[in-house]
Amino acid sequence: MKIPQALIDEMVAHAREDLPNECCGLIGGRDGVATTIYRMRNEFESPLRYRLHGDDNLRVSKEMFEADEETIGVYHSHTKSAAYPSQTDVNEGQAWPELTYVIVSLADEDAPDVKAYLLKDLKIADVELDVA
Repeated sequence: MKIPQALIDEMVAHAREDLPNECCGLIGGRDGVATTIYRMRNEFESPLRYRLHGDDNLRVSKEMFEADEETIGVYHSHTKSAAYPSQTDVNEGQAWPELTYVIVSLADEDAPDVKAYLLKDLKIADVELDVA
């Protein structure tokens, strides 16, 4: 996935702002190129799990349509663990196996780690983030 550094910075900022809970949102763009981060609320309001808030889906869908974007990824944070999918992440990622899942780890708040994965067929595959 090609992604501007500004969008990585925005995801990290969102992760820090939502502490102690995990943050989450969608990544909009086209053809594997990220152009917009859509912040969403974590329905669970939990430091251990996330769910994209149902009330935010309509708003984000409308914004993406107006921007002529499609959903190319989902992002969320891990507040205390590595930027690697948990078993829950893998299980829930089966709903959208074509999307890239970006994880922002704040295990070391001074050095956030951002990594991306495909979560298809209950398997984890690394995705390179081409940061511009």
